[in-house]
Amino acid sequence: MRKFQKKTENFRCLNCDKEVVGNGFTNHCPKCFWSKHVDIFPGDRNSNCSGPMELIDLFKKDRKFSLIHKCRKCGIEKKNKVSDKDELGDLIETIKKSHL
Repeated sequence: MRKFQKKTENFRCLNCDKEVVGNGFTNHCPKCFWSKHVDIFPGDRNSNCSGPMELIDLFKKDRKFSLIHKCRKCGIEKKNKVSDKDELGDLIETIKKSHL
């Protein structure tokens, strides 16, 4: 059984260099929406990859949006929920630019 492990950590975005203040659920930059491949299961920090994860898709399920990230180093894809801390105007612009 997979169990989420809450990790409160601050980090610097690998893509845009923004300093991100974590809340224990933060797993991507709220400005450019990139992530870092650090987990096998949410919060476990057991991945040895550490590659940058690019936003490649957005979808909506049960009135909630989620992001799909793809690691540029190993190719794994992961789903992440959109956070209330995300800058939604920037998300819209990112989607327009990338034609997701």
